[in-house]
Amino acid sequence: MSITLLTRSQNSAGERVRIALNLKGLEYEYTVAPTLSSAAYRKLNPQGLMPSILFDGEPVTQSLAIIELLEEQYPDPAIFPSDPVLRARARAFAQTICSEIHSITVHRVREYLHKSMDLDKDMVMDWYRHWTSLSFEALEETLKARQQHFQFCFADYPTIADIALVPQVSNARRFNCSLEAYPTLLAVNQRCRELKAFRDATPENQPDFLG
Repeated sequence: MSITLLTRSQNSAGERVRIALNLKGLEYEYTVAPTLSSAAYRKLNPQGLMPSILFDGEPVTQSLAIIELLEEQYPDPAIFPSDPVLRARARAFAQTICSEIHSITVHRVREYLHKSMDLDKDMVMDWYRHWTSLSFEALEETLKARQQHFQFCFADYPTIADIALVPQVSNARRFNCSLEAYPTLLAVNQRCRELKAFRDATPENQPDFLG
């Protein structure tokens, strides 16, 4: 199986996929995605969003779908909990990040608010921080309510929940969100950052990173 990942360094959804690939020890070709409005890229991904992968030449989009595919094709080592309820909770945790935070705070949303809705940049940042804090509060409470202690979110190894969490914490820090109220999230984030698979997936360790 050949895997080509089309993304860019400063793309948190692409970072999720890089983490999953690294955790599974899979080799892949890193390809800088073309201009997202290009006709060529939209043939591959009609949304024009990142990341996309070519899995033996077949395009697959959306980071969570890509990660599910990797788990199905390469189940060892697992990046989902073995217990079905914990597996569902890990998925829900990841979806809270990808659907409830990421989808409404990404660059294209912020640009629309600023340019089309005529919100100044401070108001756009208020938007970002409001939705981030709302979801981070829920995620913190979710982890605090666990009946069993784990080193990571829902297992003693990183799962899809951790894969989604770490890039979002980086985004929150980049936009100066206050994170002191989320010690459980930060503790998990720190444990993940100590792993090579997570460090190697960071934007600054990608070939197209410009600083």
